[in-house]
Amino acid sequence: MNRIDEAFQNIPRSEFLPEKMKKYADEDRPLDIGFGQTNSQPTTVRMMLKWLGVEEGDKVLEVGSGSGWTSAMLAYLVGSDGSVDSVEKITELLEFGRANCERNGIYSIAFHQAGNSLGWHENSPYDKIIVNACTSQLPIGLIGQLKPGRGSKMVIPVHEEVLEVTMNNWGEIHLKHHPGFVFVPLVT
Repeated sequence: MNRIDEAFQNIPRSEFLPEKMKKYADEDRPLDIGFGQTNSQPTTVRMMLKWLGVEEGDKVLEVGSGSGWTSAMLAYLVGSDGSVDSVEKITELLEFGRANCERNGIYSIAFHQAGNSLGWHENSPYDKIIVNACTSQLPIGLIGQLKPGRGSKMVIPVHEEVLEVTMNNWGEIHLKHHPGFVFVPLVT
């Protein structure tokens, strides 16, 4: 069993859903968590985590904490030597995600109220960045929060595809496209 499979096994989706949605936790589809946002389809989350390639000890930024489910899996993947900063624009979802993680014994995530700029500059650069909602274009400000070097990567939905954005030691950006995805829009 790989570490992503372990994360899915140890972090049950049902623990991160509103009460009325828990009965749908095993369905492979996005589920409403309120405020026009969703808990993403498990297959999509699994693919994005695979593409992101989180390793133990990584410093990770998550944009759009939502219900905290992906946040919790990221915390599992980085282990005790890594860190996760998770930002959320919608205050009620920020509190919901934090409460879900704490109720499940996960205290290692730093949840932050998103401000006017995208990401969390205070703790950048990051080894990995994951964005959980769709943007209309690749945000340069987020790329600037990615640590240059081998293994640094951002996974972000742009239009109807997910982009893997890697940056080499010289700061050159390389993109890999994964078409055929639909996400809720990123709240800015």
